[in-house]
Amino acid sequence: MLLDGYILGVIGPVTASMKADMGMSTADMGLIASAALFGILIGSPLSGWASDKYGRKPLFMIDMALFLIASAAQFFINSVEMLFIVRLLMGVAIGAEYSVGWPLMSEFAPARLRGRLMGVTNVAWYFGFMVGYTAGYILNLPAPLPWRFIIGTSTFIAAVLFVARLGLPESPRWLWSKGRKDEARAIAHKYLESAEDMADMEKEHVRQGRSMDLFSTKYWRMTVFVSWFWFCVVMPYFAIATFADSVLEKYGLNGGLAGGVGLSMVAMVGCAVTVAMIDKAGRRLFTVPPQWITMAVFLIIGLWSGAPSALVLGLFLVFSFLNAMNGVLTSIYPGEVFPTEIRGVGTGFAAAVSRIGAGMGTFLLPLGVEQFGVSTVMLIAAAVVFSGAWVSQLWAPETKGKSLSEIAATFSH
Repeated sequence: MLLDGYILGVIGPVTASMKADMGMSTADMGLIASAALFGILIGSPLSGWASDKYGRKPLFMIDMALFLIASAAQFFINSVEMLFIVRLLMGVAIGAEYSVGWPLMSEFAPARLRGRLMGVTNVAWYFGFMVGYTAGYILNLPAPLPWRFIIGTSTFIAAVLFVARLGLPESPRWLWSKGRKDEARAIAHKYLESAEDMADMEKEHVRQGRSMDLFSTKYWRMTVFVSWFWFCVVMPYFAIATFADSVLEKYGLNGGLAGGVGLSMVAMVGCAVTVAMIDKAGRRLFTVPPQWITMAVFLIIGLWSGAPSALVLGLFLVFSFLNAMNGVLTSIYPGEVFPTEIRGVGTGFAAAVSRIGAGMGTFLLPLGVEQFGVSTVMLIAAAVVFSGAWVSQLWAPETKGKSLSEIAATFSH
């Protein structure tokens, strides 16, 4: 997740250099910006399916190897087409990470700590974005390094992570679900925290999951809830940046280092607060109320066109804080509510749906503002958040302190 944030952050300060050096058009820049999103859209469901079929560990190594190779290729980019392909492959690797990393973590984490362990990955995303943007900004100062080197710095982080993953074990729950019980018991005995975790693993069903199980009578609600909740969290996040910049400009925060990391700092605080409290206060508290409040924020901005700029800035800060709270749950729910045999493909499918939302937010907001005005766009954002809040109000489960087998049983009726 730190790498995901890093590659998005580091490219921002060097886009002007890239555009000038390679003679890129505005359409080219849009294509490059969308490449990673397209990659995630491809990589997450395919890798989720593969991890359910062939295991978490192989995909966990393959995705980092792919990222490492693609990232290193950034040092040698000589065309817009090559840049697009490289960023696309990096997105494929990150999409794979979504659908393998979170299921793997949920299958090792004890119930009492699972929310914090999985939620902290979102803190890492914002931290990675800020580190990436800061690194890109500093390295691009008056005596700048080549932009290829700047965006290629993600290779050094990827190399460390690849080496660190060597020797990691397979998920004992996945092994058990495949009938490989002796291997599962050996790994569980070494890595799981307690006898209760061992016993819960042995409640896993030995069966082969299918992608279509996501839409079966038993599981369709959790598929709709996780996918649509995630969609409604990321769409306004990606969309709102364009309008937020015009507000921050009045406060001298647009452009430069402060503008690049300011809202992310607020979001990281929101993540940290949620992570600290999630296993005590529960999941629904950080899922449902923040969405209703966010809807109200968009309604105020949309209906009060003459609102003071200080108020609008404050509302955007509130949005950033609450949206980050919701964002933590996008990293927790997928790994919890899907059973082991479809946990990978379920997480991958939801991640793919979320990237559609991210793409729509990125590309439709400027067009919407141009055609209909900011107020109308904010009201549309309010409607999107309302739909997510309503689905969450109806179906978001309270999974605090429950084992994975308990969750699968209670959320599949």
